[in-house]
Amino acid sequence: QVQVLESGGGLVEAGDSLTLSCTASGFPFDSRSMGWFRQVLGKGREGIACANWSGRTRAVAGFLQGRFAVSRDNGKNTLYLQMKNLEPGDTAKYICAIGSRDYCSPSWSTEDEYKYWGQGTQVTVSS
Repeated sequence: QVQVLESGGGLVEAGDSLTLSCTASGFPFDSRSMGWFRQVLGKGREGIACANWSGRTRAVAGFLQGRFAVSRDNGKNTLYLQMKNLEPGDTAKYICAIGSRDYCSPSWSTEDEYKYWGQGTQVTVSS
């Protein structure tokens, strides 16, 4: 049974940094790409980052580059999202997903590229 569990969310102030973790089990962790999405209440999921099976190839949405970074530790079956200089506009539920491929395709930011999803962890940034 595949399980995906995010952690590390919380309430922070604008300008703070935060690292989210996603632990997955029930499949060979180093066989699939992994992605991060975020979702604001009432809106759809927004793809923000992807790491290929090894973590050596990574992608971050253009509007977040310089503030967000993605990495993974296959020895710990864990994907990370490092966020710095957070803004109130970053307030959302952050959701981890297991890719359908072992690499991040040009469509990595679309939901169709992912097969399993976590429940998400809430990040709230106060001004």
